Amino acid sequence: MLAGLLKWPQGTFASKVTLDKEKQVATVDREVDGGIETVLLDLPAVITTDLRLNQPRYATLPNIMKAKSKVIKKYTPGDLNVEIKSDLEVLQVTEPPKRKAGVIVSSVDELIDKLQNEARVI
Repeated sequence: MLAGLLKWPQGTFASKVTLDKEKQVATVDREVDGGIETVLLDLPAVITTDLRLNQPRYATLPNIMKAKSKVIKKYTPGDLNVEIKSDLEVLQVTEPPKRKAGVIVSSVDELIDKLQNEARVI
């Protein structure tokens, strides 16, 4: 959806991404049922990744201790000169129509009877 709103190309489930900054393109390899599919995208692009893209880094104990004492900076949209506005307009919101409650049957014979005589599907 984001790529559609931005009118950018997209590559989904990337297991390998290679950037060519001179040509302004990204090569995205993705695993599909038939093997590996390679997609060439003009930049800028939206790329989503697969779990196999990178090996996770594990935090060391000293870095965990340092992280506990770090100050977390909080920004507002105004701090970043970003205006928040919606490109969507809600025209109407309605509830779906009420459905009658389902019936619990106690046997297969009762189910077949209801399907034949009440629902008339078999």
